[in-house]
Amino acid sequence: MPSSLQFQLRITASAELAASLRLDPSCAAHPALRAILQTHQATLRCQFDAFADYVSEAEKMGTGNYPLYEWTRQTIENPEKKAKYLQSFTLYVNGDEVYDKDVADALEAGLSKLIDTNGILRVSRYDTKSENNPQPPA
Repeated sequence: MPSSLQFQLRITASAELAASLRLDPSCAAHPALRAILQTHQATLRCQFDAFADYVSEAEKMGTGNYPLYEWTRQTIENPEKKAKYLQSFTLYVNGDEVYDKDVADALEAGLSKLIDTNGILRVSRYDTKSENNPQPPA
């Protein structure tokens, strides 16, 4: 029986690479990273930008329907957390936020080869098992 556990990868980029990736998420200036992403039908999304979009949408649509609004707003307004999340990128595969283990394994193997030499500081793996991950505030 296949596992229902799925995974998500994130990279932490140097400040210089992060700024470049935010301006050009296609990674045109970073051929090694671009090749890995294309091979796995993956895209990058800056976590800070995702948080800021969530806050903006909540403010337009009414914050009552966005249970993490206050926490997310405080996060993006905190200078230390902002700096952290500006350098953190979630990888989506075929538009999906989480994906099967074999996909995560292959993508992680490729990305791990780019650590240090291409401005990638770290590759992190998360799974969908709630007890393995910090939970958002209630």
